[in-house]
Amino acid sequence: MRYLVRDRLLGIGDDYWIEDEHGTKAFLVDGKAMRLRDTFELRDNQGRVLIDIRRKMFALRDTMVIERDGHPLATVRRKRLSLLRNHYRVALTDGTELDVSGKILDREFVIEYEGELLAHISRRWLRVRETYGLDVVRDDADPALLIAITVCVINLAEKERDD
Repeated sequence: MRYLVRDRLLGIGDDYWIEDEHGTKAFLVDGKAMRLRDTFELRDNQGRVLIDIRRKMFALRDTMVIERDGHPLATVRRKRLSLLRNHYRVALTDGTELDVSGKILDREFVIEYEGELLAHISRRWLRVRETYGLDVVRDDADPALLIAITVCVINLAEKERDD
């Protein structure tokens, strides 16, 4: 399943829709303005909150936390030794680890589990400016979680660039 994200709207306090490959609104990323830390909610097309995303306030390295129904689901942080490409580690609460690597700011990266591709994020497929695609490769993957991870790594990479 491929999702389309209009990139130019990404920012704190901005809301933007993520559409499926048929142009149907699938998820709303609701950026919460006026908060001390970066906070987002991922909602379905009926407005129900699926996932909460927030920046951890007091951490040695920039970290974002993904929660579902008020319970921690994952933490996302940059890997320590990643010189050539952006590389992030996603630690799920069940002990599973996912790797995110590629050119995050160029929107050309992948999400993998033990070397197996889960999602591919790219602008190459699209001709529309300021838009990128998120292609969920595995049928059993959780699209909401993969979208939340994508929001996190882009947010962390942009904060690092701005600092």
